[in-house]
This record gives sequence, C-alpha cells and structure tokens, in this order.
Amino acid sequence: MGLYQRVIVPRVVNWACALPPIHRWRERVCAGLSGDVVEIGFGTGLNVPDYPAAVTRVFAVEPSDVSYALAARRVGASRVRIERVGLDGHALALADESCDAALMTFTLCTVENPARVLAEVRRVLRPGASLHFLEHGVAPSARVARWQRWLDPIEQVVADGCHLTRDAPALVRAAGFEIVELEQGFASGPTPWSYFSVGRARR
Repeated sequence: MGLYQRVIVPRVVNWACALPPIHRWRERVCAGLSGDVVEIGFGTGLNVPDYPAAVTRVFAVEPSDVSYALAARRVGASRVRIERVGLDGHALALADESCDAALMTFTLCTVENPARVLAEVRRVLRPGASLHFLEHGVAPSARVARWQRWLDPIEQVVADGCHLTRDAPALVRAAGFEIVELEQGFASGPTPWSYFSVGRARR
C-alpha cells in the first residue's frame, strides 16, 4: 500500500464523509442500535456521536491504522466502550451469534468481496438481530448510471477501491438478510456519488 492510499485517502474520506448533509443519514442508520454492535468499516469514528444510549459496546473493524488514529478523539469522548477487534471484515475475530446488531456505513462500496463480508456479519449476529447499513451505489436514473459506469474505474484508483456501481440492498438480500426498512434517494452533492440507501435488515 502506497503513501497515497495509506495516508492521504483516509484524510480525504474523513473530510468528505463528515460533511453536514450526510449527518442526517448517519442519524437514521444508527437509530435503533442496541447492545453489542459490530461496526464494519469503523473509519474515523464518524458514527460515534450518533450511537443511541442503548448501545453498550462497539466492536470496531477498520483496516486503516491512520483512520483509527484519526478516530482517537471521538473514541476517547464516547460513553460507549469501543474495541478494535480486527482489520478485515472478510474474517471477523468474533464468535458465532455474539452480536446484537451490525453497522456498516459506506463499506460495501469498497470491500473486495461484499458477499463474504456480509456472510461474516450474518455469522456473528444473533438470530433476529439487525444489520443497519448506509451505502452509496448505482442510481436508478439511466443517465446517472451511465456516468457511474464510466467513472467507476477512475473511482477505484482515486478512492482506493471504492465502486460507484454496486447495489447495496441487492447485496444484502443475496446474503440471506430480510430488509425490513429501506430509504433511498439522492443526497446533496454530485449525483454519481450521492445516491444513498439507508436501511435495516434482519438476520
């Protein structure tokens, strides 16, 4: 991993994902979380201020040491116990059926194998537990989707593996989850990057 991917990308993502228009979506995805939560793609801890009072512990999975270092102030200020339990969502260092909920924000766009990550999430969730997800992805507009397909190879290089054309709800359903809540729409910003899906799916 080069200097750009290791040092610069985490800071750019931290800035872009902390923009005020995204905060409403973060509040929505975190609503209803409780108990022991595994967060895949913890990043710089931007979700920490929005954890509900019912959350008792968060198992943070984050591959970037730089991102986790940038999260230190948010982690230190949190009333929730946060433990970094691994670097890779493809193989979670957690026991079967050990978590009350899972949280993913802007994660499925970047992971190498979304199906494998979702299978691991399903493994560690207790029966009936929920996966809360907030993702950007392929838009329903044919015009926007054409731009997304054209930009996708560039995005993967510039944003260290991020895809613009993945369909997060379809990936969640294919992994065996039942989606019980789903809101989709364009957020503020350039349309190829701003078609969001926020939802809750039951194991």
